[in-house]
Amino acid sequence: MYIIAVMAHSTHRTILISGASIAGPSLAYWLDRYGFEVTVVEKAPTIRTGGYPIDIRGTAREVADRMGLLPQLRKAHVDTRKLSYVDADGHLIGAVRPEAITGGAEGLDLEVRRGDLADALYAPVRDRVEFVFNDSIATLDDRGDRVEVTFDSGAHRTFDLVIGADGLHSNTRRLVFGPEERFHRYLGHTFAGFTLPNEFGLAHEGVAWNTPGRVAVLYAHEPDDRVHGFLVFRQDEPPFDAFRNPGAQRELVATMFPEPTWHIPRMVAAMRAADDLYFDIVSQIHMPTWAHGRVGLVGDAAHATSFVSGQGSSVALVGAYILAGELATHADHAAAFAAYERTARPFAEQNQALATSGAAVTIPGTREALDARNAALLNPAELMGAEFSAAYTGLVLPDYNHAG
Repeated sequence: MYIIAVMAHSTHRTILISGASIAGPSLAYWLDRYGFEVTVVEKAPTIRTGGYPIDIRGTAREVADRMGLLPQLRKAHVDTRKLSYVDADGHLIGAVRPEAITGGAEGLDLEVRRGDLADALYAPVRDRVEFVFNDSIATLDDRGDRVEVTFDSGAHRTFDLVIGADGLHSNTRRLVFGPEERFHRYLGHTFAGFTLPNEFGLAHEGVAWNTPGRVAVLYAHEPDDRVHGFLVFRQDEPPFDAFRNPGAQRELVATMFPEPTWHIPRMVAAMRAADDLYFDIVSQIHMPTWAHGRVGLVGDAAHATSFVSGQGSSVALVGAYILAGELATHADHAAAFAAYERTARPFAEQNQALATSGAAVTIPGTREALDARNAALLNPAELMGAEFSAAYTGLVLPDYNHAG
C-alpha cells in the first residue's frame, strides 16, 4: 500500500463531500489517505444498507484492489448464475450466463449488494473522517478563496472545496450549476423497483418477461424469502406529475402491466402494497463541465450512466480515485479539477453509451428488436458482451504513487 504526500502549499486542504453512498465514501477514503481533512454530510440517518446487487468490473475492480477491498467483496459476491427470458405467455425463450449479457469476466467480476459495498467503503474511514448524518447543504457561497456552507441544521462552516457526490438528483449540482433539467437526459423509460415474497423458488438468478417496450424482472441473488421486482416500461415523455404523487406512481405502473399472464398480477399487487417502492425514470446526466470555482462533482452527480448501463457504481469508484489523485497532485484546485475531467470524462462517456446497447438487450422497443434479441439468446456470441467489456476496461488507472 502506498501513501501520497500532499503538497504543503496546497490550496485545498479541507474538503466537504455531500453524499455517503458510493462515490462519497470512496472519495473520502482516498482524500484521507493523501492527508486532506475530510467531512462527509449525508441526509440519511446512517449509511444505507440493503438494496439490489451492483457490479464491480474492469477498471473499477482495480480500484477496489488498490483499496484492499477485494477479499471482503469476494465474500459478499452474490454469484448470479443464470438469466432467463420468457415470452408474453411466460414460456421460456432461453437462458444464459450473466456474462453473455454484461460482457463481464466470469470469475473476476464482482456482484454485491449495494449495502455491502457501502459498508465496505465506509468501514476504513468511519473513524478517520468526520461524517455528519441527518443533514444536508442548504446554501453554498463560493468566495473565491473558500466556500461558506450553511447546512439544513443551521450550522455554518467553511471549507476549501466542496464536492457533490449526492447522486442523480444532486442537491449540490442544483445549488451551483442550476436546475437538473439543464443536464438531465431522459432515455425513454420509467421503472418501479420493490421487493416481494419469494414464492417462485428463485436463487442466484434473474428472470425477465418481455413485450416490446416493457420488461418485468424477478431477481433473486441468494436463497431468501424476498426477491427484487422491477417493472420497466417505455414512455415518450417523463411522468413528472407522478413524482409528487405516490398513488399516481402505483396507478401508472399498474396500468402499464394489465396482463393476467406469468407472474405479472402478483408483481403488480406487490408493487401496490410495497413499503420500499422506488419509482424513477431511466435517465443520465450530461454536463459541459464537472466543476465550477471551488465546487466539483463526482459519480452520478457528474455523469449518471443510468441503471441500464450497469456501470454507475463502477464509474463512481473510478472517478473518485482519479479526483482524489489529481487533488493530491496539483496545488491549484482548478488545475486538479481540469486534470480529473480530462482523465475521467472519456471513460464516463464510454460507459454512458452502454445504456443504448443495454436497453436493446433488456428492453427491446419494437417487435423486430425483441425477435432479434430472442434469436441472439440461442447464440449468446451475438449478444452485446464484447462491446460492454471494452467500456469496462476503457481506462488504465493513473498511478499517483509519486504525486507532488
